Amino acid sequence: MKLNLKRPLAFFDLEATGINVGSDRIVEIGMLKAMPDGTELIKTMRINPEMPIPLASSLIHGIYDEDVVAAPTFKMAATEIADFIGDADLAGYNSNKFDIPMLLEEFLRAGIDFDMANRKFVDVQNIFHQMEQRTLKAAYKFYCGEDIVNAHSAEADIKATYHVLLAQLDLYKDRQFEDKQGKISVPVVNDVDALHQFTNLHNPVDFAGRMVYNENGEEVINFGKHKGKTVEHIFDTEPSYYAWMKQGDFPLYTKKKLDEIWSRWSKKKEENKQAKQQKPVFKAPRQPEKPAAVVTTDMLEQLKMKFGK
Repeated sequence: MKLNLKRPLAFFDLEATGINVGSDRIVEIGMLKAMPDGTELIKTMRINPEMPIPLASSLIHGIYDEDVVAAPTFKMAATEIADFIGDADLAGYNSNKFDIPMLLEEFLRAGIDFDMANRKFVDVQNIFHQMEQRTLKAAYKFYCGEDIVNAHSAEADIKATYHVLLAQLDLYKDRQFEDKQGKISVPVVNDVDALHQFTNLHNPVDFAGRMVYNENGEEVINFGKHKGKTVEHIFDTEPSYYAWMKQGDFPLYTKKKLDEIWSRWSKKKEENKQAKQQKPVFKAPRQPEKPAAVVTTDMLEQLKMKFGK
């Protein structure tokens, strides 16, 4: 099956020093760019993470310190990676929770503002988990009938992810799905917009899931004591929360989105303040002063009688 694409769809997979988006680093990136005409472009790059790779991580993906010592740092490779992706939509396996936040973090460290505003992102794992709930290895076996050769290498995993999506489109064509609210739909269709909607049910603001959009399109905190409250409401009632998050161990992209909300909130607050200052204050018209009464002889006589003088 050929993907029905309006623009390129870039599948990508990251191998890293660990799974902490804020502190770990990429050691390999594999990218497969599916083009609207059906052609495919592949680029795989090893990355020097500028930190030791923990043995536990190396045992999973097979990349050790000596394998990346001569590789470029992400800052050196960032422009090449961004140019390869171009204006493509993004796809991956568990990409919404890990690969996209990790990639954005590395781009920000490298000083590149990788624009996500108009991109669609398809998380193949979310389709799989909601329809079958298994792992990539099981998904490839289930959908493609084969075992992944050289699993946990970025290129092998991303090729498997690409072929899993193609098989999912075949298998789930016209298959009905019932969500938690009992709504029935046919969500797995050959359309990136529809797949984007189906694989982004939580509608994250920052991809790390610290903030999500509510049904009204407002940014809402998704953790801790303020979970479920809009970010702007928290700024109204506890503005110090902004400084706490900025100083905390949160991903750079989370802080970037937080800055955008703070800037918008501050602008609205200042506009409201100026509007109040410019609003004319109503003053009641002054009553005309009564003319002083003319002192008469009778008035003087009454005063004498009252005070005995």
